[in-house]
Amino acid sequence: MFEKILLIDDDEDDREFMLEVLGENFPHVVCNIAVNGQDALDQLKSYRPDVMILDLNMPLMNGRQFLRAVNKNPDLAGIPVVVVSTSSDNYTIEETKGLGAKDFYTKPDKLSGWKAMINSIFKEP
Repeated sequence: MFEKILLIDDDEDDREFMLEVLGENFPHVVCNIAVNGQDALDQLKSYRPDVMILDLNMPLMNGRQFLRAVNKNPDLAGIPVVVVSTSSDNYTIEETKGLGAKDFYTKPDKLSGWKAMINSIFKEP
C-alpha cells in the first residue's frame, strides 16, 4: 500500500480534487506536491515517494520530459509513475507507457470519477 505520494500537477483544482479524495479515503497517505517536472526533480533529491502521480501538460518541464529524466536516473527509475492527464488518445497513452509510466488515467470531470480513479490507483496489486 502506498504511504507517500508525489503529486505533480500545475492545475490547482485538480490537485484539490486529488487531495480531497486522498484525505477522505486514504488519510494515512502523505502527499507532497510539485507544480511541474523540474519542481518534482528538485523534491526527489530529498524525498522518496512510493508512487508519483503525473500530469503531462505543465510549464517549465512537462510530463514527458519528466519521464525521460526519471528514466535516466537509476535512483528514481524504480519509483512507479502513474500518468493522470486530460489527454486520452491512444498515441499519448502508448507514448507515456513507452517512457516508463506504469499506468495512464484520463482526468475525470466529477468528484465521483476522481474517487473511482484514486481507488483504482491504490488498489492492492
